[in-house]
Amino acid sequence: MRGIPSLITDIRKNVFTEVARMAYSGRGYKGVDELPYIIVPGDRPLHRESVFLERAIASERVRLAMGLNIRPIQTHHLMTEGMDAAAVAEQYYEPPLINIIPYACHSCPTDQYRVTESCQNCLAASCQKVCPKGAISFVNGKSFIDRGKCVKCGKCEKACPYHAIIHLQRPCQVACGMDAIVSDEEGRAVINQDKCVACGQCLVSCPFGAIVDKGQIFQVIQSILKGDKVIAIVAPAFIGQFGKHSTPGKFIAAMKQLGFARIVEVAVGADMCTIEEAKDFVEKVPSQQNYMATSCCPAWHSMIHKLYPSETGKISMTLTPMVYTARLMKKKYPGCKVVFVGPCAAKKLEAIRADIRSDVDFVLTFEELQGMFEAKAINFETIEPMFDLNEGSSAGRGFAVSGGVAKAVNDLIAQNNPELEVKTARAEGLRECRKLMTLAKAGKYDGYLIEGMACPGGCVAGAGTLLPVELAANVVGRYQDEADIKGPMDSSYKDAGEGLD
Repeated sequence: MRGIPSLITDIRKNVFTEVARMAYSGRGYKGVDELPYIIVPGDRPLHRESVFLERAIASERVRLAMGLNIRPIQTHHLMTEGMDAAAVAEQYYEPPLINIIPYACHSCPTDQYRVTESCQNCLAASCQKVCPKGAISFVNGKSFIDRGKCVKCGKCEKACPYHAIIHLQRPCQVACGMDAIVSDEEGRAVINQDKCVACGQCLVSCPFGAIVDKGQIFQVIQSILKGDKVIAIVAPAFIGQFGKHSTPGKFIAAMKQLGFARIVEVAVGADMCTIEEAKDFVEKVPSQQNYMATSCCPAWHSMIHKLYPSETGKISMTLTPMVYTARLMKKKYPGCKVVFVGPCAAKKLEAIRADIRSDVDFVLTFEELQGMFEAKAINFETIEPMFDLNEGSSAGRGFAVSGGVAKAVNDLIAQNNPELEVKTARAEGLRECRKLMTLAKAGKYDGYLIEGMACPGGCVAGAGTLLPVELAANVVGRYQDEADIKGPMDSSYKDAGEGLD
C-alpha cells in the first residue's frame, strides 16, 4: 500500500503535522488533549463505528508520535501521562518501537481457505477430488470447506478452474519475515517483541492502520527551539520523496526553514562504509572467515543476531553510513545534535544501542519529516532553492536500493585488487534473507560477500517512505547519475573514516 494515498496515510500525516505544530508553538505539550479533536473533527465517524473510538485511536497515535507507550485500556490513564519525562530534547526512544493499538486491529482472518461467489458448482468438482481430508462438499449449490477438517494444503485453490477459492491471510503476518506476529485470545494481532527487528513492514501492510511506530518529532523541535545546533544527516532515498518539485536545493531550503543548522548527505558515510567494508573483506575472507555479510541494514543485522547467533562474527564490523556520518558531524561540530532523516523504522532501533546513542540523537522518517513541512506550511513548488548536495558519490547514493551496498564494495575491491574475483549474493525481504543465511551457514556461499536488506527493494521500500517503491528506485537511479563524484575514492572524505570507529 506504500505510495497509495489513503485515509490511513492522511491520518498519519495529520498526526505528525499536529504534533509538529504543537511543538513549534513553543508552549510545550499544552493543548495536546485537543489534538484528537483536530485530527478527528465533527460528530460523525469517518471510517469506524464511532467517532469516540476514532478519537481514542488518534490519542494513542499522538502519544506514539511523541515517543510514549500505549496506555492500557483496562484502567484510567490521562493522555498526558508520562509526557513530562518524554517531552524533552534529550529523550531517547524506548522499546517497543513498533506497536499495535489493540482496539484499532480488525482481527483479520489468519490462514484460511474460503470459497467465493465465483464458484460455479461445476460437474468436475476438482476441489473436492483433490482434497486429501474430504473437507469439501456441496452446500446450497456451492462448494463448502469444513474448517475443522481442512489442513490448509491449498490443493483446492490450485485445482479450481474458476479461481473461486482464495487463501486469506493476515496482511501484517504475511509481511513479517520474522514470524513475530501472533494472535491474542480475541483474535487481534500481537507482536512478539523478542522476535521483532523493527523493520516496519507490518506497519505499511496493515489495511486498518493499527500498527504504529514511535516518533521523536516533538523532541527534535524542542532541541531546535532550545537553540541547539541541530544537524540533519539525510539518507539518499530522500530524493523525490516530497514531490516532484522537491529538488535537493529546495529540500535544503525547506530544512533550513524548519530550523536545521546544516544538512549533510549520508552518502558521505556510505562512501566511508564502502572503503572500510572493502578492506574488511580483503583482509578476512577467506583467511579468517568463510564469507562476509554487509553491516548496513539494522533489521538484517538484528535478524542474524536473533536467528543465527553463530554467524554474527561474519558480519562486517564496519560502522553503518548513518553512524559514520553522525560521528563525522560530532567531530567537526562539537556539541551539535544529530538527526538521521531516512526511510527506515529500524534505524530508530539502531540509534538506541548503547554504543551509538551518543552519536545519533534523533531519528526521523520521511513520513514524519513531511508532517514538519506541513506544520510550517512549506510549499516546494514556490520555495527558492539553495545549494545542492554534492559531497556523496554515485556509489554511496546507490546504497538506497537493493544490491547497492554489495555493488559499491565489489566495484571498489575490483578497482584496488583487480586480480581478486569477488562473488556476491543478496536477498531482500527478511524471509529471503533467512533463506540466504541458512545457505551461508551451511557453507553454500564460501568466499562470498553477502548483502541483506529487510525491505523488499532496499531502503527505498522502508516503512517511513512516501513513494511507490519502483518509482523511488528510479528516482534514486537518476540521482546517482547526477553525482559529480562517481566512487568513494574520489570523495574528499575518503580518509575521514579513520579514527571514527
